[in-house]
Amino acid sequence: MAVIEVKNLRKNYGSIEAVKGISFSVNQGEIFGLIGPNGAGKTTTLRVLSTLLSITSGTVKIMDYDLQQQSNEIRKIISYLPEDAGAYKNLTGKRYLEFIANFFEKNNLKDMIDRGEEIADLGERIYDKVDTYSKGMMRKLLVGRALMTFPKLAILDEPTSGLDVNNSQEIRKLVKSIARQGTTILLSSHNMLEVEFLCNRIALISQGVIVESGTPKDLMNKHNAKNIEEVFTRVVR
Repeated sequence: MAVIEVKNLRKNYGSIEAVKGISFSVNQGEIFGLIGPNGAGKTTTLRVLSTLLSITSGTVKIMDYDLQQQSNEIRKIISYLPEDAGAYKNLTGKRYLEFIANFFEKNNLKDMIDRGEEIADLGERIYDKVDTYSKGMMRKLLVGRALMTFPKLAILDEPTSGLDVNNSQEIRKLVKSIARQGTTILLSSHNMLEVEFLCNRIALISQGVIVESGTPKDLMNKHNAKNIEEVFTRVVR
């Protein structure tokens, strides 16, 4: 079953074409990577799928909901973690998770908050104010916030941004575990090793166009490359 279906998506900012008619699909429980250089159109695409931006033309469906006609229904089943996300600095980490959880169904609030705390893995620091957190701690809290809601689709832009090696590995393991439980993951990352480790399939976008797509293994074989980083440098100019 396709959780995401994108057909001929175009997004213009005035006379600038940020996304130029891309098409791709993502299946249930899949981890799909949308990767490319800065300015390629990947973050614009993620924001469109997150219902934050309107489309210029084309169609987008998420769980059979039409993005243009049923965006409110889509917001109920997705979670989006932007690369530059922040949290309310005057709240403690726990209070921030409680605040976010209250926007969702009331009958599983405790489970949701407990799940957020477990994912964030901040120990006693969860009771400290967010403005005392390091960049890495903040990112872990935000990953907890994004995944605690049991979303059908999680859209993650640079999920391990600011994390050290150990914390990055923990988040990657968590993302894989959540996908095995049925959540579909669409992610973007500049870390090609992370993409290779996590993703079932990837699409490379450059100058608003998808220039290559497939499984990491198939793309490495096709381009006679040792890793996805080599594929990236050969395909994206």
